[in-house]
Amino acid sequence: MTEIPSPLEDLRLNNLATAPAYPPDPVLDLAYAVAEAADDRKAVDIQILAVGNVSYLADYFVIASGHSKTQVRAIAQAITAATELHYQRLPGRTEGLSDCTWILLDYGDVIAHILLPKEREYYNLEAFWGHAEVIPFPPVKAQQG
Repeated sequence: MTEIPSPLEDLRLNNLATAPAYPPDPVLDLAYAVAEAADDRKAVDIQILAVGNVSYLADYFVIASGHSKTQVRAIAQAITAATELHYQRLPGRTEGLSDCTWILLDYGDVIAHILLPKEREYYNLEAFWGHAEVIPFPPVKAQQG
């Protein structure tokens, strides 16, 4: 005779099947929050790089582009507002706000780079940090619509 599992047993088995194989990473959560805030301001070509194994600078880089200096500034402001609201964190250092061609927001373990396309192509951070693992980031807007 086969035994029918109880609803609680079903729930436990489902939770085990869907649980991640590794503990959650709060720093990766911050990197995703940075990427989502950039996506909310229509940043393009958003990349998350796990640079912790190849650099002592940070654990993750979030790289994104804006089409104009105004958009680059707006993306940086949205990231700062989102991290302050949800994580009670402000960047320890901010660079590039006066020029707005490349803004860097340094959270210590996560560094956000927001660049104009021309600067992004020239500096090619993805190639420079080519040994870093690329973390998939599906834009939030694309998932909803």
